[in-house]
Amino acid sequence: MVCPRCISAVSNILEELNIPYSTVKLGEVKLVSKPNETHKEALSQKLRDAGFSLINNRKSQLIEQMKNLVVNRIHHSNEETDIVWADVISNELNLDYKYLSSLFSSVESITFEEYIINQKIERVKELIVYDELTLSEIAYKLNYSSVAYLSNQFKKVTGMTPTHFKKSIDRNRKSLDEI
Repeated sequence: MVCPRCISAVSNILEELNIPYSTVKLGEVKLVSKPNETHKEALSQKLRDAGFSLINNRKSQLIEQMKNLVVNRIHHSNEETDIVWADVISNELNLDYKYLSSLFSSVESITFEEYIINQKIERVKELIVYDELTLSEIAYKLNYSSVAYLSNQFKKVTGMTPTHFKKSIDRNRKSLDEI
């Protein structure tokens, strides 16, 4: 789950199936009790139909938690973006960053750092489309050291400059779960 609508969709599925839960957060559902096999199969099917999946193994759960921390901090938070991701991830998940980073790379086929950059670039695209902030303000908001650095990274990821992107008709936006 990567957005508030995802949380709502999952909550609706749980309620529709009469599966009691205590919380639904980005990438995580806490059930009141362990569901029986019938409920579990129905839940799995409904989630698949809605574009979600159950994550049962520990490694997949860790990767999902890492992604959700990044998405939440970059897209849904007004907290300071001047952070050391290695510290945030290892502190939040209580595991060594090298292990988590290696696990992420082995499963996702990109590095964790590349994932963060891709998320930041999608956020830059979103802010450009909103047209409420200057590129300097966007660079500051996302903790880029300069507009030039943001522009270079943007071009490396998208193949176009932020200015060209702004002028283009097709904004090439991706949904967060496609990144």
